[in-house]
Amino acid sequence: MTYTFGLDTFGDRNAGADGRPLSHAQTIRNVVEEGVFAEQAGVDFFGIGEHHTDYFPMPAGDVALAAIAARTERIRLGSAVTVLSSDDPVRVFQRYSTLNAVSGGRAEVILGRGSSIESFPLFGYDLADYEELFEEKAALFAELLKGGPVTWDGKTRASLLNQDVVPHTESGPFPAWIGVGGSPQSVVRAARLGFSLMLAIIGGPPARFAAYSELFQRALEKFGRPPLPVGVHSPGHVAATDEQARAEFWPRWRDIIALVADERGFAIPTEESLDRETGPHGALYVGSPETVAQKIATSLRTLGATRFDLKYGMPGLTHEQLLTNIELYGHQVIPRVRELLS
Repeated sequence: MTYTFGLDTFGDRNAGADGRPLSHAQTIRNVVEEGVFAEQAGVDFFGIGEHHTDYFPMPAGDVALAAIAARTERIRLGSAVTVLSSDDPVRVFQRYSTLNAVSGGRAEVILGRGSSIESFPLFGYDLADYEELFEEKAALFAELLKGGPVTWDGKTRASLLNQDVVPHTESGPFPAWIGVGGSPQSVVRAARLGFSLMLAIIGGPPARFAAYSELFQRALEKFGRPPLPVGVHSPGHVAATDEQARAEFWPRWRDIIALVADERGFAIPTEESLDRETGPHGALYVGSPETVAQKIATSLRTLGATRFDLKYGMPGLTHEQLLTNIELYGHQVIPRVRELLS
């Protein structure tokens, strides 16, 4: 079985050595350097998630990915995620088809409904239309991936009649996933439309998502589709020791979750909850390379997944800490996970 390992970032705003936040521009430049370094460290995929906030200043990740593509040769590049509900599927397809051309066929896209909802008011969308927006736009995106002229009609954007959408891909569709955070309906939708499944697990026991992996495979069979991969996206931080990783991660995790708790419905983290989430049965992959590798291997086995993306970084960490994270993940964690799963 072939396993792949990625790194995802939301463009978490870096701090300098003095603890003061760096500019948005410097943070974005740092993300580009991190993506280039991820290839050097042996990582398979580098993803950038769309956000529109002061602490995640990354509204146009495809532009940063194109800059990374120009300086790399092997690593796959994509969104993690693109909030399709508040975007236009045609433009998303065009941007990532362009990235696919620039990178020589290395683009991917992970589509999401929007667990972070700041893009809805920003672009004039009504949260009351949350489900309908994603259903229609995901269906249109699936049609766009097929290539050739597209005919489509719906309520959420203008109709298309035998429309040629450019640029055409050279070697068939690029990989496309739907990110799912806990909705069985979203799992079935991914199977029905022919998207791979990315499980976004940011809290609680990952093992509870095994039912979603099983549901996905059953749904693929029901809809007459071939097997498609299941991936896992979870937060974490790798340092030389468990103690160092926890000391660097905890205050930033506490602060960012407290900041978004009201909007997202999260409980405020405590050190007890951190112990639980960083333990063997939690959703945070924080620790030394051996600790993180053991936990990733267990999750992949339990969930029947073949892809793991570590969401690295937190607002307030330094660029140097993130580079160390990437180096340890690529040079030590990934080889160890492959060994454990062999």
